Amino acid sequence: MGAEGGFDLDRPVLGLESSCDETAAAVLAPDGRILAEGVLSQEKEHAVFGGVVPEIAARAHLEALPGLAERVLRRAGLGFGDLGAVAATSGPGLIGGLIVGACFGKGVAIAHDLPFVAVNHLEAHALTARLPGLLPQGAPAFPYLLLLVSGGHCQCVAVEGLGRYRRLGSTLDDAVGEAFDKAAKLMGLPWPGGPHLERLAAEGDPQAVPLPRPLLGRPGCDFSFSGLKTAVARAVAQGSASHADIAAAFQASVAAVLADRARHALEMVPEATGIVVAGGVAANQAVRAALAGVAGIAGVPMLAPPLRYCTDNAVMVAWAGIERLRAGLTDRMDHSPRPRWPLADLTGG
Repeated sequence: MGAEGGFDLDRPVLGLESSCDETAAAVLAPDGRILAEGVLSQEKEHAVFGGVVPEIAARAHLEALPGLAERVLRRAGLGFGDLGAVAATSGPGLIGGLIVGACFGKGVAIAHDLPFVAVNHLEAHALTARLPGLLPQGAPAFPYLLLLVSGGHCQCVAVEGLGRYRRLGSTLDDAVGEAFDKAAKLMGLPWPGGPHLERLAAEGDPQAVPLPRPLLGRPGCDFSFSGLKTAVARAVAQGSASHADIAAAFQASVAAVLADRARHALEMVPEATGIVVAGGVAANQAVRAALAGVAGIAGVPMLAPPLRYCTDNAVMVAWAGIERLRAGLTDRMDHSPRPRWPLADLTGG
């Protein structure tokens, strides 16, 4: 990435998100105020398959994104000609959806002679907490910790500045959201499994079923959930415990492991100003409570965006675009979407 072109700070930014199974568009003022946003879920299209089908997702993005962007702009009282820039998720994610979003964003930028920002989906999550007015505690100062926990990602990252990220640990096998979905499926719950499992867990006893807590107490910030998933399968097959108790025990194990990893991260980055948790699993109240406990002991805030901004959305994409534009960073129109795009490959201002 390099500085290419200017940015009119008096004009809003269109953000586009299409990296997985949500089609989203948002318009933000240059100061971060959300002027309008919209998200279309593809949950019904994929539920019958028990997971996201990449080709179906890409086709749905292609059908929905142009109309959604136009409707969001109308709600903001704007047209494409009123924009100052376009930001689109360009990785990591499912390549078909990334191509749809990036190509549409580039088309708008070319047609209206606007700067284009190819946004890293992980960086967008990392910077969400900095959106003005989003958190009652205020935006965290650098450096802070990011715990990204979703169906596709499970990482602990030191956020040291724009484009400056140090991965402290990641999963050795399954992402934590994937583990939730697989455990839920074993108990006969619908996809996506996380919310259903959380509701079932509320009816159970987390102490009733002994489940492992992988890597608990081990040095570092890596994660592992495949053994826990296997233990859930064994408990379900044995039939000696209710599904509610198994769900409660599973959720308690995950929360304990995430809290343990966060504790280690704070020891590795003692200057961290807070813990930001993002991704779909950040919506789980047991996980939030466990992380808040760790943060409280360390004397730093646990910062969790509102639930709708924990999952994939275009507000975070537009905001990441604004942060990069402020630093004079835009992207060429030949920038290629990347299904794998580590944070370490980014540069900052």
